[in-house]
Amino acid sequence: MAEGQHPQHMLHQLQHQPQQPPRYQAVKAATAATAGGSLLVLSGLTLVGTVIALTIATPLLVIFSPVLVPAAIAVFLLVVGFLASGGFGVAAVTVLSWIYRYVTGRHPPGADQLESARMKLASKAREMKDKAEQFGQQHTGQQGT
Repeated sequence: MAEGQHPQHMLHQLQHQPQQPPRYQAVKAATAATAGGSLLVLSGLTLVGTVIALTIATPLLVIFSPVLVPAAIAVFLLVVGFLASGGFGVAAVTVLSWIYRYVTGRHPPGADQLESARMKLASKAREMKDKAEQFGQQHTGQQGT
């Protein structure tokens, strides 16, 4: 916390920040839904893939190998698949939580870097647009003479 600022003062500042335009909030929400949904789908696909792989591989391993080796492989595949699925699910929930806090203005960790990168990108885009307009005007002016 900055020196000399009280929590009540900071809370008052956060509550009275100018609201972002609804269009900007809609873009943030759409991005959040896309990112979170993608991670949740990846989690589900990993879980389904693990179950299908175990269903197919287990009988083959039992038929063509001694009993303990396929059992160990099946248990390993099961554990790895469920851990990966759970990890993707936790990642999806974490990303959705972070984006929700960002969209609602609660300033999650890393929001400053994101805003800084957004500002730099917007500035460069404006700069490139201006250069392109100047270039177009120069070439249009040279052809007319």
